[in-house]
Amino acid sequence: MMTFKPRAALALFTSGLIAFVPLVSSAREQRQGDQSAAFKDTLTGTVKSLRSIENQIVPNMEARGATYIGQEYYQDDQRYRLKFMRGKSLIWVDVDGKSGAIVGQAGR
Repeated sequence: MMTFKPRAALALFTSGLIAFVPLVSSAREQRQGDQSAAFKDTLTGTVKSLRSIENQIVPNMEARGATYIGQEYYQDDQRYRLKFMRGKSLIWVDVDGKSGAIVGQAGR
């Protein structure tokens, strides 16, 4: 019969937690890099500002019952991905950063 050993469980939990911390840091660094890239591309006039993209897309999506929950910027494609929720469904709207045109949508 196996018995529960609290110290062994704590050691396993702690080692897993320590392994998880670098992943969180890496994700945070990636997001900061994306934000810096979007800011730089906006300053140089390469892409429209996030604010102007949001002003164009968000009201239309809200009129369709979706709630805006955030965005990402993809520097390689110079594209924004706006994220929405409607009920329990996620909706992603991809927007060309240069023209402001919707180039893709996933979800309902």
